[in-house]
Amino acid sequence: MDPTIIALLAVVIGVALGFALNRFLVRDRTTRAREDAQRIEQDAEKQAETLKKEALIEAKDQIFKMKQEAETEAKERRKELTSLENRLMQREENLDRRVESVDKREHQIASQVGQIQKRERDLEELVEEERRRLESTAGMTSDEAKTVLMSRIEDDVKKEAAAFIRETESRAREEADKKARNIVGIAIQRVAADHTAESTVSVVHIPSDDMKGRIIGREGRNIRAFESLTGINLIIDDTPEAVILSSFDPVRREIGRITLESLIADGRIHPARIEEMFNKAEAAVAQQVQEAGEQAAFDGDVHGLHAELVRTLGRLKYRTSYGQNVLNHSLEVAHLAGVMASELGVDVKLCRRAGLLHDLGKAIDHEVEGPHAVIGADLARRMNESQPIQHCIEAHHADVEPATVEAVIVQAADAISAARPGARRETLESYIKRLEKLEAVAESHAGVEKCYAMQAGREIRVMVKPDDIDDSTAVILARDIAKQIEEELEYPGQIKVMVIRESRAVDYAK
Repeated sequence: MDPTIIALLAVVIGVALGFALNRFLVRDRTTRAREDAQRIEQDAEKQAETLKKEALIEAKDQIFKMKQEAETEAKERRKELTSLENRLMQREENLDRRVESVDKREHQIASQVGQIQKRERDLEELVEEERRRLESTAGMTSDEAKTVLMSRIEDDVKKEAAAFIRETESRAREEADKKARNIVGIAIQRVAADHTAESTVSVVHIPSDDMKGRIIGREGRNIRAFESLTGINLIIDDTPEAVILSSFDPVRREIGRITLESLIADGRIHPARIEEMFNKAEAAVAQQVQEAGEQAAFDGDVHGLHAELVRTLGRLKYRTSYGQNVLNHSLEVAHLAGVMASELGVDVKLCRRAGLLHDLGKAIDHEVEGPHAVIGADLARRMNESQPIQHCIEAHHADVEPATVEAVIVQAADAISAARPGARRETLESYIKRLEKLEAVAESHAGVEKCYAMQAGREIRVMVKPDDIDDSTAVILARDIAKQIEEELEYPGQIKVMVIRESRAVDYAK
């Protein structure tokens, strides 16, 4: 046989034997793997069964515990309910006992009332018998005797009371008027103050209208830089040789005015120069504010003020109210309060100090919300001023009720300084509106025929219909009008209400 064939046969036989052997080994491994899987599955089932039994046992234990807790809680609730029932039963018993005692007292009171009524009837019979005896003796009835006696007593009492009232009122009026005139006269006599007429704008004069274009600058850069730095409005209109600075902050307005005047005098107007002049003006105004505050404290003889209070006081130099310079007004109030306090024998230093600081809030009322009296009192509180000073500041416009003599003195001094002739000015529009409101208040009352506001609104004369208003009603009408004016209007000083009632008989001779 050919060796190649033999070799080929050998290879084929070897391959067949290898395939058979491999197949046998694979079948053996598969059999073992199947047995292992069955064994693992059986073990898993046993473990699952065990876990299930343990979970059931644990759940039963928890259920048992919860049941015991619920039973325990139910027992406690039953105990509480039992105790509440016992308390309610005790309260019912107590109420029953009280009701019984009240019934007994009612019976006792009823019996006592019956006895009292019986005694009253007996007394009335005795009084009636005695009255009849007296009537027969005097020869007049009891009503007639009572009328005669009461009329005599009434006449005597009226005469004595009228004489006493006239004498007392006259003496008290004379003494009060004399003392008040003396105090107010001395206070006003010692005080003199100058006042300015600024409000919220300042006018700066320029050499020519050509300067307006230089102030505005190319494409408005100069005026934008000026307004941005100073925080005020620069108004350039057709007013010849003048520009207007407008701001509610008087210190900022003064800084802007000095800055603009310095720029106009220098002639070089551009953003860098504006900033330089603004810084110089700001430093100058700060120095002026400090000096003004120190001078006011010195003039008012007030010492030991906090540095912040001195600076805030100096800011009032640039603040006006109805044309009245607030710093000068504060000094005037300080002097007035000091004089009045010395005349009345109270603390002069406290009144002078409170008078100087009373309008402190006006320096910052454009920055802080609220009435300036409350703002000033809060600032004084933060600066460690004493409580009486705080109260005087807070009460000078009746935001709180004055509780001390010093607070009343400061309030009176403020009213005198603001209400004296020439101290303040009003715009024509507000003045006319105030007079119209004053007349409208008087005309709103029944029986008024005409009314006229006189003496710059310090007096109103009311003409009434004589058929509708009698003399006594005229007095009440004057009081009602004055009270309504106090409640509805704001005005300086006081307003005199005069009600005039007259009857005229007219005839013609022909």
